[in-house]
Amino acid sequence: MSETARPAAGATQNGAAAPAGQGQGQGQGPPAVAGRRALYLALGVVLLALNLRPALVAVSPLADTIRDDSGMSAAATSLLTALPLLCFGLLAPVAPRLGRRFGMERALFGTMALICAGTALRTLDSVVALFAGTLVIGAGIAVANVLLPGLIKRDFPTKAGLMTGLYSMSLFGGAALAAGVTLPVQQATDMNWRTTLACWGALALVALLVWLPRIRSRTRVGAAPARQAAHPVRGLWRSPLAWQVTAYMGLQSLNYYAAAAWLPTVFQDAGMAPGDAGWMLSFSSLLGIAGSFLAPVAVGRRLRSGALATLGAALCALGFGGLLAAPVGGAYLWMTLLGLGQGAAISLALLFIVQRAPDARHAAQLSSMSQCFGYILAATGPTVLGAVHDASHSWTVPLVLLLALLVPQVVVGLGAARDKHVAGVGRAGRAPGPGPGIA
Repeated sequence: MSETARPAAGATQNGAAAPAGQGQGQGQGPPAVAGRRALYLALGVVLLALNLRPALVAVSPLADTIRDDSGMSAAATSLLTALPLLCFGLLAPVAPRLGRRFGMERALFGTMALICAGTALRTLDSVVALFAGTLVIGAGIAVANVLLPGLIKRDFPTKAGLMTGLYSMSLFGGAALAAGVTLPVQQATDMNWRTTLACWGALALVALLVWLPRIRSRTRVGAAPARQAAHPVRGLWRSPLAWQVTAYMGLQSLNYYAAAAWLPTVFQDAGMAPGDAGWMLSFSSLLGIAGSFLAPVAVGRRLRSGALATLGAALCALGFGGLLAAPVGGAYLWMTLLGLGQGAAISLALLFIVQRAPDARHAAQLSSMSQCFGYILAATGPTVLGAVHDASHSWTVPLVLLLALLVPQVVVGLGAARDKHVAGVGRAGRAPGPGPGIA
């Protein structure tokens, strides 16, 4: 297995348009969308992405209320956020199969239907229903996580940087919105926690309705590309470049989820009021929106993605270093640096999936591989960091550990930034040519 150098024609690393008559427009796959259809599709992508975090993040502000009302232990309540992360990893390999079986549009429509169904299930007065609904929501998000980069690769080949920026910005925006308004909404309306969680189903319903016309649209392609799209890409597990993309996804996810789980506690242990400590995390998420949008757009303007991977890690390192030196005194500065650095990192992780794949079929398979291992690794982060804190009775060692993990993150980021494509093997061991994607 070896990687293939990217052709001179077609979309460049920075998202430049392909010369006329080459790449997508050469009969090798469906043409890129344009005009009003492109704007409507972009709106659909943004709405889908906005729904991939709120139903999960909204649990955290209500955790104490849920625990008191249900009688669950703290460990059981924490499973409401840990189980979806495991779903993200364990179900990622299933997503490309669903895309090939039903078409990408129908599969994504199904993910929003699952989020709506899981949200409705959690309104029932049952702990079993609460966990079952959370698993259903996690399953829907897991599939959408994998398929959306492939959709961007297929339908926006010359605008990959911009669309990845909008996608990742929407991810951060949805998370920040849920973290910031869930508790105030509950307090202002005096709703119970089940109804408050159910409110986020309205956003999923809007996405469902906007996406509905897309399931009636099937891209028409030639017979040979259609046959090729029906079969999975194989051999990515033997690709060093694919593993570098996967490792970058995993390390930046571990960095983000481990920090998000414990930073409020770090601030509280340093003397900050609990309300202020929670706000610090929301503030960091707001800055993450800016970092997640600006990073892929900057790559689209000729800034090398390897340099940006290094810059993002450097911002995180300064943030963690500041937390070690003066956690409360410089809190806003440290969380600004962390928000921008972590936002840039998640955008680059998604952009690498799009850039390193020659077509939407490879993008979906690479997305599946990277998110499978990435989210399983991320799910261990909060637990490991908590265990290190318990063993050392201090936050110094855990923060130093997060600092140290930025080094391999930069190394694999530089590898994933190489201007090459991963190369899979199709049927009968043949390397497939450019295909139309999954639709």
